Amino acid sequence: MGKLTVLALRAVLVVLLVGSVFVQAVMVPLLAIDLQDLDADIAHVRTPTLVIAVLGMVTVQVVLVCVWRLVTMVRRGTVFSHAAFRYVHFVIGAMVTAALLVFALGAVLAPGEAVPPGMVLLLGGAALAVLGVALIVLVLRCSSACRESFWAGRPRKQRTGDTCRR
Repeated sequence: MGKLTVLALRAVLVVLLVGSVFVQAVMVPLLAIDLQDLDADIAHVRTPTLVIAVLGMVTVQVVLVCVWRLVTMVRRGTVFSHAAFRYVHFVIGAMVTAALLVFALGAVLAPGEAVPPGMVLLLGGAALAVLGVALIVLVLRCSSACRESFWAGRPRKQRTGDTCRR
């Protein structure tokens, strides 16, 4: 990956991280203030919704930090090492956690008349989509592990299929 590409990706990661901190520090408290005026019959959704929002932002931040570390490993040419798998595992775990949080939000909002049933269905679909992305990352991780074990022990000049550039 070229220097300009890495720089552009890091700029995007910084903007996303600052945005997620802004959501946690400003938007969630504003949402909490707005949710204080809920009717008594749906006031029970206030706390779980806020907790899910904060935890969801934490999962996003974990993914962003792990991607930053993986980009650093790409620049060093060590992204296909076993050390990179730790960050990939964190990404997969954060995505699964995010999907479970979206399912939980749907479960919190489903009873009663707080939101229409179609919204709960959309939340279930979004959770499945996030799980699908986590599975894609897992498949890519497994293919990377197969690649690493295939090339292990072979001299660098015999690695004709190696496309990593240092």
